[in-house]
Amino acid sequence: PIDVHLMVQPVDALANAFAQAGADLISFHPDASGHVHRSIQAIRSAGCKAGLVFNPAQPMDVLDWVIDDIDLVLIMSVNPGFGGQSFIDSALRKIADVRRRIDASGKDIRLEVDGGIKVDNIRQAADAGADTFVAGSAIFGQADYRTVIDRMRSALR
Repeated sequence: PIDVHLMVQPVDALANAFAQAGADLISFHPDASGHVHRSIQAIRSAGCKAGLVFNPAQPMDVLDWVIDDIDLVLIMSVNPGFGGQSFIDSALRKIADVRRRIDASGKDIRLEVDGGIKVDNIRQAADAGADTFVAGSAIFGQADYRTVIDRMRSALR
C-alpha cells in the first residue's frame, strides 16, 4: 500500500491529486485544513483511507470529533522538517493516550509513529501502543539495511 503523509496546504486539492495517482492512504496535519472533517470525507470519497498527523506538542482534541472517520493516527516523535533528529520521549505519552482513544472507539485504526525510531526505542513505542513504525535515518544511515531491519523486528518480538 502507498501511504502518503501530506505536510502541505491546500489539503483537499493535493489529497485528490495523490488519490488519483494511486495512493491507498492519505494523512494530513489537522492545522493544515480549514475543515478537518470535510478533508477526511474528501479523501475517503476519492477511494482512499484517511489519517491525521500530530506534531510533538500539538493537542489532539480534534480526535474527539473525527475518530470514527479515520483509519490511521500518525504521531510525529520529532519536529518535522529534517532527518536524523532524536526521538522526543514525551511522544510515548501521546502514543499511549491515542492508543486508549483508539481502543475506546472500538475501531480498527492504525497507530503509527515517525521520527527518531531506532533499534533501541522501537520496543518502547510498541509498548506505548504504536503498531506501525517509520524509520528513516536509523536504516538509511547504515551500510547494511537488512541487519538494522532484522534487529528492529527482533526488538518487537
